[in-house]
Amino acid sequence: MRPGIDLAGKRVLVVGLARTGIATALFCAGRGAQVTASEERPESELAEAAAKLRAAGCRLELAGHREDSFLGQDLIVSSPGVPVEMPLLAAARGRGIPVWSEMELAWRFLRGRLVAITGSNGKTTTTALVGHILETAKIPVVVAGNIGVPLISRVEATSDSSITVVEASSFQMETIAAFRPDVAVLLNLTPDHLDRHTSLEAYGRAKARIFENQTEQDAAILNADDPAAATYAPSRPQLFWFSRARRVANGAFLRGDDLVFRRDGGETVLLRRNDIGLRGEHNVENVLAAAAAALLAG
Repeated sequence: MRPGIDLAGKRVLVVGLARTGIATALFCAGRGAQVTASEERPESELAEAAAKLRAAGCRLELAGHREDSFLGQDLIVSSPGVPVEMPLLAAARGRGIPVWSEMELAWRFLRGRLVAITGSNGKTTTTALVGHILETAKIPVVVAGNIGVPLISRVEATSDSSITVVEASSFQMETIAAFRPDVAVLLNLTPDHLDRHTSLEAYGRAKARIFENQTEQDAAILNADDPAAATYAPSRPQLFWFSRARRVANGAFLRGDDLVFRRDGGETVLLRRNDIGLRGEHNVENVLAAAAAALLAG
């Protein structure tokens, strides 16, 4: 059961008005929140979005952020591009005001099951592959997130029988609170976004938050061939691996030309390597991860 939130009458500040921020502000306003949207860019760069937001009842603060707006809210939702250590966000947290990512807020309204995929490389391909597999299996599926469509703008498309597949970035994972995927995937870790995360360790910790709230009922999938990613294997969820190099105890692996899924000692051949229509060894890994995620999602 997801922790709900009633937005009606709540003072909500949305920080950053790129695609995700606009979608978040409209979502909150549509549910009766008193929305303020704060953005450093001037209105001349946001004319169309500004008109749409004002029409929805949002109050806009453009060309700079205001301290009093950050400290007088019930909830702040920051866009992925807004640094988590921004002083005004830190001040709000110091006042006990929750600061969430759009993904955290959207998750609380989602219906059905959730597969979340993160990693330095291959996120978009793997997310699209899982969506394609589930769709081909005639399972109602919604694909969203960092792949191009904010998760919050797809909430209404979900149902109790649907599976949502979301691409999650490290920026989005930094400000989760209770976000809990039924199936979470960490594809790999290579140095990236170190201008924001300061170190590979900090970047890895942000990515690994995707497992943070999972329980024994959930599944975590990691790359057995990537030592950096493997160090973040969680202890609570059921653990699965994918590998091109060796058999894994539970998960998907390559044996000769067969892609095999193994669980509790039983094995199923999923497809042949020649069946993969994508070139490159990295795409064999993406297919292994996607196949494991789709199987565990149902």
